[in-house]
Amino acid sequence: MDPFDHTNFASAGGTTRLTGEGEPRLPESEAACARAETMQEKIARIKAELNHVPPLPGVYLWKDAAGQVIYVGKAKQLRARMRQYVNFQDDRAKIPLLVDQIDSFDYIVVENEHEALVLEHNLINQHSPYFNADFKDDKSYPFIALTKEDVFPAIKYTREKHKPGTKYFGPYTNSRAARDMVDIVRKVVPICAASCADWRSLNRRAQAGDLSLFLGEEGTRPCFDCHVGLGPGACCGRITPADYAQNVRRVERFLAGTRREFLDELRADMQEAAADLDFERAGRIKARIETITGLEDRQHAVSAHNLNADVVGIFRDFGVAGVQVLIIREGRIINNNEFILNRGSDVPTDDLLHMFLLRYYSTTTSIPHEVIVRQLPEDVEGTQAWLTEKLASPHGAKVRLTAPAKGEKADLLSMAETNAQHALARYKVRTNYDDKRTNQALLQLESALALDAPPMRIECFDISTIHGSYTVASMVVFTGGVPDKNQYRRFKIKTPLDEANDFLSMQEVMRRRYSPQRMADERFGSKPDLIILDGGKPQLTAALAMFDELGIQDIAICGLAKRDEELFVPWQESGPVVLPGGSASLYLVKQVRDEAHRFAITFHRELRGKGMTASVLDDVAGLGPVRKKALMKHFKSFKALRAASLEEILAAKAVPYDVAVELHLVLGQYNTEIEQGPLGEDAPATNLAQVSPDAAPNS
Repeated sequence: MDPFDHTNFASAGGTTRLTGEGEPRLPESEAACARAETMQEKIARIKAELNHVPPLPGVYLWKDAAGQVIYVGKAKQLRARMRQYVNFQDDRAKIPLLVDQIDSFDYIVVENEHEALVLEHNLINQHSPYFNADFKDDKSYPFIALTKEDVFPAIKYTREKHKPGTKYFGPYTNSRAARDMVDIVRKVVPICAASCADWRSLNRRAQAGDLSLFLGEEGTRPCFDCHVGLGPGACCGRITPADYAQNVRRVERFLAGTRREFLDELRADMQEAAADLDFERAGRIKARIETITGLEDRQHAVSAHNLNADVVGIFRDFGVAGVQVLIIREGRIINNNEFILNRGSDVPTDDLLHMFLLRYYSTTTSIPHEVIVRQLPEDVEGTQAWLTEKLASPHGAKVRLTAPAKGEKADLLSMAETNAQHALARYKVRTNYDDKRTNQALLQLESALALDAPPMRIECFDISTIHGSYTVASMVVFTGGVPDKNQYRRFKIKTPLDEANDFLSMQEVMRRRYSPQRMADERFGSKPDLIILDGGKPQLTAALAMFDELGIQDIAICGLAKRDEELFVPWQESGPVVLPGGSASLYLVKQVRDEAHRFAITFHRELRGKGMTASVLDDVAGLGPVRKKALMKHFKSFKALRAASLEEILAAKAVPYDVAVELHLVLGQYNTEIEQGPLGEDAPATNLAQVSPDAAPNS
C-alpha cells in the first residue's frame, strides 16, 4: 500500500470517505458564478453544508475556489471543529485569511484519533497545503540504512525514500555527521557496505539462491574492506549468515544509542579471546571498545540517570521557526538535529509542535521513551499512542510526552531552545531571509497604502503619559525597513495639560517635528515617505489638522489602531486598510509601532523617576551634584534620608551646617505632605540611587 494514498488507507482502516459539498460539483462556468457570491453568502452556505457533517472523529480538508486543498486538520468531532472556523471561534491569526479563501471542503471519517493522526500526515504530504506548517527547506534528509531483507545486510548513507525491507536511522541534518557515523559503526562492528562491489556481486548471487560459492570456499580473494577490518569477510566465506546476523543486531543497537550493554558484550568477547590466547582478535576488539569510549568522550553527559528521550526546542520568529532535537540515549546526547519550519509567529505553538512531531517521527525509526517539549499538544493522548505503536517495545514500554517546568529536563529544554535560536539565525544569514522579507514588506505597504514608491523612510510617533503628567512623545525612524536609531528623537510635551490629552500632545509633536525650521534641520534627516501614528483615527485627525495649518500635503500619513491592527488613511473614507494576517507588511508595521511604544515609555519612566525625587532635593539651596552624591553614598536610600535627624545629617559630613539645616527643613515639610495624603503616581522613589545626582527639575 502506498503510505501517501489516503484512498487505500481508508479502505484498509475501515474509514468512510464523504464529501462536504452535499451535491455533485458544478460545471466550471457555474462554479465561476458561484464564486462571485459575497463573503456573508459564502459563510452561510458553508454553515448550511456543515449541518450534514457527522459528529465523529476524522480529517477535514478546506479547499479554495479552484478546488485546491489549502488546509488539512484532524478532529475528535468533525462538525464542531469545522464550525469553529466559520464562526470565528478560533483565535489563531491565520483563521480570517484562511476563511476568506475557503470555498468548499471534504472530510474523511475514521474509527479513532490514532487513525486520524496517521491520515492527517498522509494528506499533508500528498497536498502540501499552504496553511499547514511544514519544513522550510523541504529537502530529503540523510539517513543511515540497513538492507535487512538481504542475506548479508549492508550499511549505507542514503537520502532515498524509505523502501520496504530496509531499516533507517535518522534523520541527520548534518550529512557529515551521518557519513562519520557510518565509518564509526564499521570500526566498531565489521559489516559490509552497500557501496562495495564485492558485496553487490555477493548479493546478486544470494538473491539467485547461490550461496555455496561463498560459504567456506577456499582461495576466494577478500575485498579491501575485509583487509582493513571494516568488513567481516562475507565475500570470501569468513563469516556465516548466522554470525553476520548477530553483527547486524549489534549495529542496530549501536545506532539506536544502546551502547553500555553493547560495551559489556565486547569486553566479555575480549576476555574470552585473551583466555584462548587469541591476542590478535583481542586486540581488534580492544580497538573497537576504544572507538566507542572515545565517541562517548566527545558526547555530553547530561544525566546521572539512564535518560532515553528526545528534547524538542522551538524558537519562533515571524514567518519561520527553528527547531532543535537533542537525541539523548543512556543519559548522553548522541546526536542533535536542526530544522527550519515555514511558519513562525502567525501559527500557534500547539499547531507548530503537532506538525513537527508528525513529520519527524513518521520518518525516524529511533523512537525514545520520552519526548520533552515546552507545552503539551492538544492531542497528547493520541500522539502518545501513535508513538508507542511505532516504538513497538517487546517489553510493553510506552512513549510519554512531558513538559517539565523545572529541574534537569527543563534545563535540557532551555538548551535545545537556545540552539534552535542559533539554528534559525544561521539560516537567516545563509539565505538573506531578513533582507528579502523586508523588501517584500516595503512593496506590500506601497501597494496597500497606494503610495508612489516603497516607504524607504518611515517615521512613527507614540505618546506616553499618566493623567497628563510627565507627558512625552517618541519618534522612531526605520530606514529601508530596519531601525535607524541615530535618527530617533524624543519630545517633552510643553502644552499645559490637566489630564491626558493625546490629541493636543500629538498636534504639538507634529508642529515641532514638521515645522519649516525642523524640516530644514539636517539633524532630523530627510522628509519621511510614510508617517505612522500609534492610536488610530483620533491621532490621525489631530495630525491632519496640524498639517493643514502647516500647509503640508506631500507626506503620506496613517493611524494604526492597536485593537485590530488596522491602518486609517485620509484618502479612504470607506474604512481602514487591513493588512493580511501573517504578511510581511503587517509584521513590519507592528515592529515599528512596538519600537515607538518602547522608546516613549522608557523616556516617560525616566522623567517620572527624576521628577519624583530630584525635585525635592533641588528645593534645597546649596545642594549641588557633588553633595547629593555624598548624601546618597552615606544614607543609601531616600527613605533613610527622609527619616534622618539634623544630627544624623551633620554626622554624614556631606554638607555644611546651614545646608544641613535647610535640607532637614525641606524634608520635614515633604514628610508632612506625605502624611496628609498619598500622592499616588507622584509618590517618591524609595531608592535614591535611581536618581541622577545632577538631575534638573522637570520642565
